[in-house]
Amino acid sequence: MNRAVWLTGLAILLLGYPWVAGEFYINLTSQIFIAAIFAASLNLLVGYGGLPSLGHAAFLGMAAYISALLYLHFGFAHWITGPIALLATTLMACLFGLIALRATGLSFLMLTLALSQVLWGTAYRWVAVTEGDNGLRGLTRPAPFGINLDDSMTFYYFALIVTAFSIWMIARFVASPFGTVLKGTRDQPRRMSALGHNVWLVRWITFVYAGFWGAVSGLLFVYYNKYIHPASLSLTSSAEAILAVIAGGSGTLAGPIVGAAIVVILKNYVSAYVRYWNMLLGFVFVAIVIFMPDGIVPGIRRLWARWRRL
Repeated sequence: MNRAVWLTGLAILLLGYPWVAGEFYINLTSQIFIAAIFAASLNLLVGYGGLPSLGHAAFLGMAAYISALLYLHFGFAHWITGPIALLATTLMACLFGLIALRATGLSFLMLTLALSQVLWGTAYRWVAVTEGDNGLRGLTRPAPFGINLDDSMTFYYFALIVTAFSIWMIARFVASPFGTVLKGTRDQPRRMSALGHNVWLVRWITFVYAGFWGAVSGLLFVYYNKYIHPASLSLTSSAEAILAVIAGGSGTLAGPIVGAAIVVILKNYVSAYVRYWNMLLGFVFVAIVIFMPDGIVPGIRRLWARWRRL
């Protein structure tokens, strides 16, 4: 009952927010939605699969670049470029999973980083196609069912719907029997293998599923910015996402959303007042690790449970 009340209150807050907030804050929240999907998809690997990745930006950047290139170079409509970008990025996740999941732990992390850096280098150096450091410009936002998304409030509601559906699908995945097996492979891979589960296959399916939702965030990213740059494929982009997951609380549904909000706010709002906002982000992360080592969401839950026992 309490959960239903909280969710209802949150839904009312999010639906009414654009009517009382200024355009800057509406756009800022739209960026948080995009970052939340990206972080939640990475959390499938980091939090539920025990597979730390530093190359998740490959899926965001790949989907964004494919959509942009098909639109600019071939003149395809958004209703064609979007599904093609999602399909191509998911197939790339299948291939990357076959390569990266040959290892675990630190070796897996380094392989994901290497694969992502290959794409970053290609986008940066293949100037004839990607325009290199200048990025791809002249993009537009789609108009689903004739709805113009150029208005900040309209795009906010579009991003909210996509984010709500994405988080719901990720939550269903985690709560399913397959999600239970996934968490088992994270905690006791040898025991799960002895019980007859194909640990590698479970991880590969999760890797592909996480790549798909990373691609969804990439489409929203390029629709919002109407521009794509090789920085979207960089190590920094992946590091910000993993920082959001850890800060918010890996292995929780709300944690990556909270962490993404912190990173986006520090990056887009605080940076206007604090020159070295990256340093501030580092201090915030250190404080979270010291006082809430499990992340903000688990830490708040623990404090709330302690307060209720008083």
